[in-house]
Amino acid sequence: MAELNTKSNETWNARRLPDLTGRTVVVTGANSGIGLTATEALARAGAHVVFAVRDPERGRAAAATVQGSTEVRRLDLADLSSVREFAEAWREPLHMLINNAGVMMLPRQRTKDGFEMQFGTNHLGHFALTNLLLPHITDRVVTVSSDAHRWGGATIGFDDLDLTASYTPRRAYAQSKLANLLFTLELQRRLAESGSTVRALAAHPGYAATNLQSHAANPAARAFMRLGNRFLAQDDRAGALPTLYAATQDLPGASYVGPDGLGEMRGAPTLVGRSRAASDPLTARRLWRVSEELTGTLFPLAVGEPA
Repeated sequence: MAELNTKSNETWNARRLPDLTGRTVVVTGANSGIGLTATEALARAGAHVVFAVRDPERGRAAAATVQGSTEVRRLDLADLSSVREFAEAWREPLHMLINNAGVMMLPRQRTKDGFEMQFGTNHLGHFALTNLLLPHITDRVVTVSSDAHRWGGATIGFDDLDLTASYTPRRAYAQSKLANLLFTLELQRRLAESGSTVRALAAHPGYAATNLQSHAANPAARAFMRLGNRFLAQDDRAGALPTLYAATQDLPGASYVGPDGLGEMRGAPTLVGRSRAASDPLTARRLWRVSEELTGTLFPLAVGEPA
């Protein structure tokens, strides 16, 4: 098993990836930011990487910059019909699914199916995609969350998931990232209960300079994050390391990987903690049931419900 102490991880980087020849990996949002950087590293290590992207033209342009085996398939996580179409077209074994795509602190918007955009894209789209692809997955599911899951003592607003009465871009983003961690927790429980060897893990990039922050609703927030990207953030290559570590190292199911530096903003990948809310199995199970109802997708393996 990989060494998990911080000291052993100080020099861990993408050059230490294992040989991934013969493995197929789907990366959502692979055309930019840490998704593209992770894709470059995985392909360089021998994996066949599928760019699951909303805009195939942009995906093909990004794939052309990657050395290795790649292909591009359309996937719009804000449209459940697109998610189903992507999954229904999948036929071959899939070693890894990396749920990387996301939107951040947007003005109030809705997905095609009527869900609040950040919750619908970051959580519900990936929830449906994972369950629909799970019969093909042989190794692991890695979902990219964020330390934003702690913002303001974030909780899941089950009585108003769309935050109709109390929407702020920051609160909606925090809820969606908390949902990512709760999803990982319950997915791992279900996989273990069913006897599957597939593992569910989560990762967060720390403070990484990407174009994700450029869509914030508040102009002041965008200006602040531009300064942060320039002077505080690590680059997207360093930001991709927790994802790559979670995707390739021998870690326990439900592990959460992030940077080892101050405030988990930057540094080498290591196992990190999560908020109490993100560790609550009862909330995780409730969110799972609600997500099944909202997306019309079910866990495809046999599993019992705990009392």
